[in-house]
Amino acid sequence: MSKIQDAFKSGKVFIPFITCGDPSLEVTEQIVYAMAEAGAGIIELGIPFSDPTAEGPVIQEANMRALSGGVTTDKIFDMVARIRKNTGIPMAFMTYANVVFSYGTERFVKRAAELGMDALILPDVPYEEKEEFDSVCRKYGLDFISLIAPTSHDRIRMIAEDASGFIYCVSSLGVTGTRSEITTDIGAMVKLVKSVKDIPCAVGFGISTPEQAAQMAALSDGAIVGSAIVRLCGEYGADAVPHIKKYVRAMSEAVRNQK
Repeated sequence: MSKIQDAFKSGKVFIPFITCGDPSLEVTEQIVYAMAEAGAGIIELGIPFSDPTAEGPVIQEANMRALSGGVTTDKIFDMVARIRKNTGIPMAFMTYANVVFSYGTERFVKRAAELGMDALILPDVPYEEKEEFDSVCRKYGLDFISLIAPTSHDRIRMIAEDASGFIYCVSSLGVTGTRSEITTDIGAMVKLVKSVKDIPCAVGFGISTPEQAAQMAALSDGAIVGSAIVRLCGEYGADAVPHIKKYVRAMSEAVRNQK
């Protein structure tokens, strides 16, 4: 069993996302430790990309800030090497196919695995095109995380059969960002996945409050939050660490309290 699946063994999991290098890689490293201490179960590290199609304005702006600060994939790998000396928390890279492809898919995945990364999420790779990444991930022991969207009901079975790690349930159509309410029938999506395969399901896109996180965790195995955390990075910059720690603690508790 992978470290990613292992994380779900002891209950519901809160999965925070941050954009690496916003405001700096030094601060990103400290945020990772703070989130681990605050109860996060898995951490998603975003590798910035110039055209992040699945992201709303908050994460797009963070990508721009990180890139203009000189962040590169290699510098992020160096940061992961430092992080792995201090924490074994399961971590997943989230980025875009072009980032991996331009680095060299095998070279990227091999390096990520050697450094102790546990999974890869590429939101712009549809199920039909996942094989070229998935096969390399399997070779090096990384989980290639599948996403399912509210529109893909008939495709959910097909995607679930082949999935590894956990399934990322996209709660809303459109891009990432906080939403006042989530109307998708998450329960039905999760039920459909579980009828095909016993694999954890975590819900992301649009979650920002402990109430929403609890609501989504009640219907699934965990909640994923990005924009609300990235917004704190944008707001507080180098001073964001304690604010993020406090936020992640509240969210983790809300998620864990769901049975």
